[in-house]
Order: sequence, then structure tokens, then C-alpha cells
Amino acid sequence: MAVELRYQMHIQLNGTPHELAAAMTVQELLESVGFGGKPCVVELDEQALLPRLYATTMVRDGSRVEIVTLAAGG
Repeated sequence: MAVELRYQMHIQLNGTPHELAAAMTVQELLESVGFGGKPCVVELDEQALLPRLYATTMVRDGSRVEIVTLAAGG
């Protein structure tokens, strides 16, 4: 009988508890919540990230992530 281990990461996403099934980069998180390829600003643990760092910066258990979308209009 095989035992399946499940690990859930718990983060705060825009002030709301959010579970992740596995460790992931900021870019993967953005894609998983529908912001992949969209203009946005990400703050990870109260530090703003440059977009070029999204693909290499890991979201860790307990991280606080804020995603702010950019919108134009008049």
C-alpha cells in the first residue's frame, strides 16, 4: 500500500489566505491565478519585485504576496 504525501503551502495573496499545491516561482503563481502575461506589479514579503525576477523568485510557505494590476482608461 503506497502512502501519498501531500504538501500544501500556505501564503497570503492580496491579504487573503491562499493554498499552493507545490513550491512555485512568482511567474508560475501569476499564471495560476490568471495574471500570466498581464501588466502587474508584485510585492513579495513587502519588497517590490522587478518583472525580470518573476521567473526566478520562489514563493515560499508563509510568503505575503500582493499583486496590483495596471489599468488604463479615462
